[in-house]
Amino acid sequence: MKELWFETKIPGDYRAIAKEYGVSPVMARLLVNRGIKSADEASAYLNPDDTSRIYAYDKLPDIDRCTEILAEKIQSGAHIRVIGDYDIDGVCATYILTKGLQRLGAKADYAIPHRITDGYGLNDRLIQEAADAGVDCIITCDNGISAVDQIALAVRLGMTVIVTDHHEIPYHTEEDKKIEDMPDAAAVVDIKRSDSMYGFTEICGAQVAFKVIIALCDRMGDTERRAADGLIELAAFAAIGDIMPLINENRALVKQGLKALQMTENKGMRALIRGQGIDGAVLKPYHVGFILGPCINATGRLATAENAFELLDTDDESEAERLAGQLIAMNADRRDMTEKGLKEALAIAADEAHISEKVLVIYLPDTHESVAGIIAGKVREDTGKPVFVLTDAEHGIKGSGRSIDEYDMHSAMTEAGDLFSKFGGHRMAGGLSLAEGVTPDMLAERLNKACTLTEHDMAAKIHFDMQLPFAYADMALAEELETLEPLGCGNPKPLFAAKDVTFTNMQVLGKNENVFRCIASDASGSKLPAIFFGDAKTLMGFAKEKQTSGGSIKLLYYPEINEYRGNRSVQLKIEHYC
Repeated sequence: MKELWFETKIPGDYRAIAKEYGVSPVMARLLVNRGIKSADEASAYLNPDDTSRIYAYDKLPDIDRCTEILAEKIQSGAHIRVIGDYDIDGVCATYILTKGLQRLGAKADYAIPHRITDGYGLNDRLIQEAADAGVDCIITCDNGISAVDQIALAVRLGMTVIVTDHHEIPYHTEEDKKIEDMPDAAAVVDIKRSDSMYGFTEICGAQVAFKVIIALCDRMGDTERRAADGLIELAAFAAIGDIMPLINENRALVKQGLKALQMTENKGMRALIRGQGIDGAVLKPYHVGFILGPCINATGRLATAENAFELLDTDDESEAERLAGQLIAMNADRRDMTEKGLKEALAIAADEAHISEKVLVIYLPDTHESVAGIIAGKVREDTGKPVFVLTDAEHGIKGSGRSIDEYDMHSAMTEAGDLFSKFGGHRMAGGLSLAEGVTPDMLAERLNKACTLTEHDMAAKIHFDMQLPFAYADMALAEELETLEPLGCGNPKPLFAAKDVTFTNMQVLGKNENVFRCIASDASGSKLPAIFFGDAKTLMGFAKEKQTSGGSIKLLYYPEINEYRGNRSVQLKIEHYC
């Protein structure tokens, strides 16, 4: 797959921002590339700690009706059940709602679907179990918007249902007009509703749940919002883990949430951080997204997500250590299963029968369904194509999809909706169950027939911010770049380009030979230590071949601060090369 490097050049007067706001020209250019057009916007972006950056909950659809119902149920002693989901967002949302409701005096408990036996979201079993347990009110989180039949069943059984969700609203078309298929719930708090007045739609289910608890605190007179203590860290944890873009209010929430997480009093979270050997004082989105979050997801994939809820809920140190160890071990098993399935999936994607397909539908009947989404994401990264990975599940063929920016996966699935017994998701990802009699080949044929992607759409694109000689990559710039945190989805790490680079003092390090170190010199002769994580031997061979033949290397890099034994210095983190 060919990689295309594009320099980002968004129109804007970066010199004016540099002068007005007092940042370096390099930083001003980075801000313009992120859509900043004025000193005021620069201030909002670089200082997201202010709680005013988080939108007021009163613009959420049905929020007043939602909190009115919940307050009445709490005051009457009615049995409330929170029904969530088995991934990181669902678990955090379930904990936020359950704990918040309990602190406000509710008789509240929770249920989380089992990935294998239940599948995603509400189902008839969960509804019937709630009715049998005397539940008066069900409140969903991170699911429910597409559970029209299940919510209708709950209403027939005499229960009040409140939906809190962040997923796309299912719809049908009439005369080319989208008609939303809303469940018949007493309140539907979903930011994706067409009548929502909320200023930002890219928040996760746990963030919606957190706002519901804040709104309920205010309605019930908890003026200091004590019922929400310690919950913003889990909303931030879920926002990172569910890959929400770190822009707009998400920057403020994640920055505040990470600070809270660094000092968390949650015994389970502290045990998980310790168990992974992380210094809690320096937690960044990377640690949540790639080390801690996958442990929460793993138990929902391989066992039951209730283990993760119990980890967050325990007040016993030894139990916290036991549960954290269990989740870490399961995540190791999940990695092994993923590697095995990925090897098979990449071989199928490279097969002559599939190489011309624009949308890949890969059928791995023996792969555990819980890792289908992870494998789909990795195949997408390798091929640049939208990918669905299907597996044999307990009740037919199920799967998960991961998309590219140019392909609206949810819309594509909606157009092929007759092939599914169940499906849902959003533009960049989806989950599905094939209808009886439908084969993976039938799905592949339908999706590819409707696909309009071009070769350019599917080529891997890497955007960098600007060309920057190494002489400018000094300590002052590295420290200034730290003000761009938190970095992640939607707010990527700045990338700088350098050409005519040569390496000296090259070393391959690490038990798995996955670390490359060298001294990098650019065309002007400026030299800096550089490091690369990945296939170190391949980079070493590439550099030697280039330099032996009189060639040079092009780099995309990021200047970072390396701290060692109290000494601070700048090193270049190599992100891409050619």
